[in-house]
Amino acid sequence: MNKNSTEAESTIIAENFAKWALNEDTALPDTSNQIIARMTYDAVGLMYAARNEDYILSVTGSAIEKGFCWAVGHKTQLGSYDSCLVNGTAIHGEDFDDTYEGTPVHLAASLVPPMIALSSICQIDRHNWVRSISLAAELVCRLVVVAPTAIHRQGFHPTGVLGAFGATAAAGICLQLQPKQLTSALGIVGSMTSGIIEYLAEGTWTKRMHPGWAAASGLKAALMARNGFLGPRTVFEGEHGFFEAFADPSIKQDLSVLDNWGRSWHFDQVAFKPFACGTMAQPFIDCAISARGKVDIEDIEKIVAHVGEGTIHRLWEPLAEKRRPSTPYGAKFSVPYCVAVGMIFGDAGLLQFTEQTLADDRVIELAHRVSYRINPDDPYPTDYVGWLEIQTRSGVIHHFRQPCMRGGKNQPMTDSEIKSKFIANCAYGGLRREEALFAFKSLELFFGNSDSNANRLFAELPL
Repeated sequence: MNKNSTEAESTIIAENFAKWALNEDTALPDTSNQIIARMTYDAVGLMYAARNEDYILSVTGSAIEKGFCWAVGHKTQLGSYDSCLVNGTAIHGEDFDDTYEGTPVHLAASLVPPMIALSSICQIDRHNWVRSISLAAELVCRLVVVAPTAIHRQGFHPTGVLGAFGATAAAGICLQLQPKQLTSALGIVGSMTSGIIEYLAEGTWTKRMHPGWAAASGLKAALMARNGFLGPRTVFEGEHGFFEAFADPSIKQDLSVLDNWGRSWHFDQVAFKPFACGTMAQPFIDCAISARGKVDIEDIEKIVAHVGEGTIHRLWEPLAEKRRPSTPYGAKFSVPYCVAVGMIFGDAGLLQFTEQTLADDRVIELAHRVSYRINPDDPYPTDYVGWLEIQTRSGVIHHFRQPCMRGGKNQPMTDSEIKSKFIANCAYGGLRREEALFAFKSLELFFGNSDSNANRLFAELPL
């Protein structure tokens, strides 16, 4: 890492990004409108899905003041920062939101909320919406691959800590800050970024709020910078910068991925989840579903999952807790539980992570037959794959493999699947089918019309 504080301005990461992102000549990939539309569809559906959940009612109840910003699915308008917190928490609350395949980090949960908040105070059309989120998403995706897995290993949640930089970028680009202002904003939010992963100990709720807090922090940092507050330009590469503080030093860092903005793209590798749980559990659920009808559950002696070493501390250990999760939320980060519900129910959707399902003796009993073995050839974190080895009581061994994350770059969701997920999430949140269809059509019209108005869009969505 270059720690020379007197280096030429052209080598400062935040400054280079700001100049590139705010340059009107910076061209987006041809797929950007489709990608950001899908991210927004997914985010809005998830905000509806979570709107009546106890953790969202806690967050909305904590709002200090009313305002003019939308919390999707709620009648009461909130102040801008509370709006960001509620919407970001709702998008990520069920861990059903998008993820980047290069190294896991969620995008929409921290990038969409500040745009919703800003839509109430400035005109945001389709072009501004897509451009701001695309460029911000590119920043987040590149930051997370500087040192793959290092942030998690250091005890932090990448979505929380990196999402704050993304939210700052989205807000700053939308507000048309000057490059020096956006550079300062990124420096400012470096002192706001947060999110430890101790929620794993008891399956508590703090992970849910990380992107909401990141969204609010990013909006605040952008507004502070617009009004002259100064932040360190070397927030990323400095001697006391982000990677020194938040990344495990045993993982080699490659800051060169933060060069050559626009020559290649990362955010187009966003994946949309088919299951409402942790990212790396998804391929194993597909393996479990594939085993249904081929292996009698009652005849299973044991199930061994072949896994990447970097997933163990979040999805496998302590094994006793993972086999009998303390809470439905904790179950989302337990591969033994996810495999069990996949085999028993043929799904791992929102209904599989409830108190009722957690109390199902069949699920817990099967989860106790699931263990893991480290596979040194597992491609994590570059790709997410699944491999289950199921041994019957008679000694017969079956192998089930999923070569990629379904919903990702190698097996993307179809338009029909994206819409079906949206409708199902809206139904879970209490919307009637005709209301859900109206909401989806409104979003389609927004992304199909260059003269669209984001504030009008969110004002007209069903409550």
